[in-house]
Amino acid sequence: MEKALFAGGCFWCMVQPFEEMEGILNVESGYTGGHVENPTYEEVKSQKTGHTEAVLIEYDETRLTFDDLLEMYWQQTDPTDAMGQFMDRGDSYRPVIFYYNEAQEKAARDSKRRLENSGKYKDPIVTDIEQAQTFYRAEDEHQQFYKKNPRLYAEEKRQRQEWVNDRKQVGIE
Repeated sequence: MEKALFAGGCFWCMVQPFEEMEGILNVESGYTGGHVENPTYEEVKSQKTGHTEAVLIEYDETRLTFDDLLEMYWQQTDPTDAMGQFMDRGDSYRPVIFYYNEAQEKAARDSKRRLENSGKYKDPIVTDIEQAQTFYRAEDEHQQFYKKNPRLYAEEKRQRQEWVNDRKQVGIE
């Protein structure tokens, strides 16, 4: 079993796409990168803990690679927005690929470079790549949010898509 740690806005919207991949063993929502031990959702949301909402992914490396996860990650985020993701604004929603070892760091940097060179985005790719720090599991109500609160989750996804569409209409993406 291997693990990956990604931040890409509200963790509610990051769980389902990864969980539906073959070879995923577990996905947990939580917080990482800050200076407060065992932070709560409200503390992280206040933008005063230094933490970022993230998902910890455990996967079977015989069925799935870290590169596969990176490919999915880039599809879930706006890599050109350092100050949040979609309508979620602030440091706790910034996009970050965290790495646990040199191989993950190299894969993340290579993946980012390929995206930069692809021409897909006219703005610079600003997603950070940082060494993983302590991961604090979020409260139970934030785990499997898309299953527990399907209507609210659907509304969150709809708002994200509207936000993306609005940006495309004004030529931001």
